[in-house]
Amino acid sequence: MTASNTPARVRHPLVKALATAAALSLAVTACGGSAEPAAGGDGNVTLSVTVWNMAKTPEFKALFDAFEAANPGIKIKPVDILADDYAEKVTTMLAGGDKSDVITMKNVTDYSRYSSRGQLQEITDLAKSGDAAKLAGLDAFDVSGKYFALPYRQDFWLLYYNKTYFDKAGVKAPETLTWDEYAKLAQQLTKDEGGKKVHGTYHHTWRSVVQAISAAQTGGDQLSGEYSFFTDQYNVVLGLQKAGATLDFGTAMAQKSDYKTLFETGATAMLPMGTWYIAALMEAKKSGKTDVDWALAPMPQRPGGSGVTTFGSPTAFAVNKKAEHADAAKKFVQFAASKAGAEAISKVGVVPALQSPEITSAYFALDGMPTDEVSKKAFEPDKVNLEMPVSENTSDIDTILREEHELIMVGDKSVADGIKSMNERVKSEVLN
Repeated sequence: MTASNTPARVRHPLVKALATAAALSLAVTACGGSAEPAAGGDGNVTLSVTVWNMAKTPEFKALFDAFEAANPGIKIKPVDILADDYAEKVTTMLAGGDKSDVITMKNVTDYSRYSSRGQLQEITDLAKSGDAAKLAGLDAFDVSGKYFALPYRQDFWLLYYNKTYFDKAGVKAPETLTWDEYAKLAQQLTKDEGGKKVHGTYHHTWRSVVQAISAAQTGGDQLSGEYSFFTDQYNVVLGLQKAGATLDFGTAMAQKSDYKTLFETGATAMLPMGTWYIAALMEAKKSGKTDVDWALAPMPQRPGGSGVTTFGSPTAFAVNKKAEHADAAKKFVQFAASKAGAEAISKVGVVPALQSPEITSAYFALDGMPTDEVSKKAFEPDKVNLEMPVSENTSDIDTILREEHELIMVGDKSVADGIKSMNERVKSEVLN
């Protein structure tokens, strides 16, 4: 799911962090340059934008509809890619000289890869214009003072939970849990429900579930080549896996488990996941695809810590270096990061990078959004650390950490041996 080369921190944009942004209003048409005519010569432009799982990602349609309404001469053509294949597909497309106009940056690791390869157009002028400096997560796209993308949303991780299962177990809302308390609760909630196994929690297969939260809550640096700070978190998740309180990693990988399906069908009582899932969950509930009674809680914390620390990452739009309609693409990127873009996506439950009290109020007033105090508290973490720092080494280190993570989780390596391999490989293959 991700500003500088040190373990970066970005303040969460909701509620209190950007309360001063009440009067934000980026002009929709402020971007310099006019849209180029399309090949047909009719004066209109068809702008191609890479996206993933268009049908299940309501923010894209909301944003595209709002932009087209504000810019009648420009139509958007989504380039829809499967979410699991997105990074690989876009990497191949850009390497092959693809001319799609706007490239969605799913995470900062991909951004680091594409910007370092010179595949994105510099848009520093947009990053330093108007209210862009107030965008949460903007620093993640700073490459030696230059910017090649603008964030339009800012996600962070919290805990989703099934209220029905908690009520049946006589468990109160998980206001602030330590990881040990979370592990005990997951085991308590694991049971058979109508002949179906319900796990107490589900940890998705991404390495961030273990490694990024470890870095955020310990101050560890994922680019350092020293990863002993992962140890405690691996012990927690492997312990839960051994206890049968979560779907084991090997099965999840083999079955390509979908965290949405697991939570929405009641196969898990808890789910650590990013705020991006809120929009899809509310849509599924509204359309009758699920009847899960859900709410939110802060991410579990290390014992002895103060406040709530979690991790997150911005999602951004960039202009392809070989875009056919570069000016129109820049106009779209700026619109997405503006107040108009923020209002469009917040209406479908997506957390925008740009915030104001009005946007926040509208967000919590959405039909289907939980309004209990614990859920609201989950939206006010004290620190949101960057999921993965950005540097020229980010992509290569990310690959090594992911490979070793998978070996640890399937039991091919012990935690100690896996971390030792991470240390050695990062130092020898990347940092040297």
